[in-house]
Amino acid sequence: MFDFNRIAVPFRMQPGLQRVDGPSLRLTPLDPAGHLHAEKLAVVQAGRSRLLVPGFDPLPALRAIASRAGIDADPTSFQPELHFEEDFAVLDGATATLPFLCVCVPSHWAPEEKLGLDFATLHAPVADNAALVAASRQLVALATNGDCWERFVWTISPSDRYDQHPGRHAREPWPETPDAAEFARRCWLRTERQVFFPVGQGTRQAVFTIRVTLEPLVQAVGNAQRAARLHDSLASMSEAVLHYKGLAPARERLLRWLAGAR
Repeated sequence: MFDFNRIAVPFRMQPGLQRVDGPSLRLTPLDPAGHLHAEKLAVVQAGRSRLLVPGFDPLPALRAIASRAGIDADPTSFQPELHFEEDFAVLDGATATLPFLCVCVPSHWAPEEKLGLDFATLHAPVADNAALVAASRQLVALATNGDCWERFVWTISPSDRYDQHPGRHAREPWPETPDAAEFARRCWLRTERQVFFPVGQGTRQAVFTIRVTLEPLVQAVGNAQRAARLHDSLASMSEAVLHYKGLAPARERLLRWLAGAR
């Protein structure tokens, strides 16, 4: 599911935006019988799926999402949370802020704490963030210039839960086993495809989508080439990045397993 060539060696925090052909960009239908749908539905039913800065009109963005999927929907009642695997936010190019969030399955962050923040402040907690913060203004201009862009991020998790909101779920502890192979069998590769596409309709806005995928780590790695790339990227992470990603307690056992699989 995930292209391991997207894993940087050595690891580095970077924007990593790549242009996407707009007409070919599609959203991912959400399987109503799947585990992701069940987790999203729980958040929607609890009234926690949407956040809005007072006075901001989300209807142009909702129309853009429906149009991207070829759906003729009333934007006042359209629920993209339950139509697509992706979560959504709006980046406003005029203010460089996120005035609208429609996020059900965040990765250890609280959307309500990000609403209305400017792009630089949003990335202040990120480890090794100097390049991201320094380029904030240029990145906002790029992401809202009318083109489509994508980037990928990854981590390793001991949990197969999609929704990792820190206020709803405590962090899953890492397996206590010292056996590296058993440890790896109880871990998951968690990846995100993040996309920007234009809202249009006279706005300077972009829809920001986040599609989370989970795959058992052993299955995802699969061969020696992938193991070697993941090993070398993980081995090159700074202590700050390891702490930020929550990987510090797991790295030694993961490296031992990956070294044997490469």
